[in-house]
Amino acid sequence: MAILKKGGHLWIGLISLLFFQTALFLQIEPIVTYFYSFIWWAYIVTVDGLIYRIQGHSLIINRTRQFFQLLPWSVCIWLIFEGFNLILKNWYYIGVPKSIFLRWPGYFVAYGTVLPALFETKELLAALGLFKKDRLRPVQIRPGWFRPLIVIGSLCLILPLMAPPFFFPLVWLGFIFLLEPFNYQTHRPSLLKDLEQGKLENLLQLPLAGMICGLLWEFWNYWATAKWVYTVPWVGELKLFEMPILGFFGFPPFAVECFVIVAFLGFFEGRTEKQRRSPWGFWPLWLFFYLVMFSAIDIYTVRSFG
Repeated sequence: MAILKKGGHLWIGLISLLFFQTALFLQIEPIVTYFYSFIWWAYIVTVDGLIYRIQGHSLIINRTRQFFQLLPWSVCIWLIFEGFNLILKNWYYIGVPKSIFLRWPGYFVAYGTVLPALFETKELLAALGLFKKDRLRPVQIRPGWFRPLIVIGSLCLILPLMAPPFFFPLVWLGFIFLLEPFNYQTHRPSLLKDLEQGKLENLLQLPLAGMICGLLWEFWNYWATAKWVYTVPWVGELKLFEMPILGFFGFPPFAVECFVIVAFLGFFEGRTEKQRRSPWGFWPLWLFFYLVMFSAIDIYTVRSFG
């Protein structure tokens, strides 16, 4: 632990990134099959180490409990979008392990990287001072906006289920409009509050973090054996890696959406780590939800087993 507190995990992460990339090139198993999880955890550790070197504190080192509490939320939130995909059918998986005892823990480990990757990347941008001084003219937030925003958010989540080929992109916006009024009114971290105060930091850092992670998601997924493949309508065959070019515009709002959902869950509230209620206290609910969704993914989203 001493080496971590000195920021030594930066080197652990960098060496891991190099090792896993080399192992992929040499086709060494089981790294090839589980490349996505290996490379993303190496990335998360690397970025956290870099943040620590820049500002002297980081999520893993100074908010360790919060970091580990983020993992089940990450899996849960991503499974919500997997649930939408059961109807939308925008992607499917190939080459996943045949053994359920390897496959299901693999789902958890892989989906558990989503929020840590986004928030570590966002925190790195903040540590570098990007957009910190950028301001805009304060916007007066009116209570009359809240009901229309909630209606818009609800429609963004309902219409894709009713007519997937036409409205599927709205899934990546729905929770922003639906939950932001609640965040603002309950004094949680809120993008509406940022607009009211003229702050641009979150409004610019989050989309950029989403695009950075999106590019890396698609780059590393392209070379992996166990991977996802897109079947997104209306965006053409022009692709970068597995993703149609226009599909990359979904990553910035996805990062914003994740921030809004996690803020709504009270994860960013100003409590100490000891005061923060652990999500693991709900393990029967977590377990039931995971089992249902993992089973659904196996049946409806996985096309082939490796």
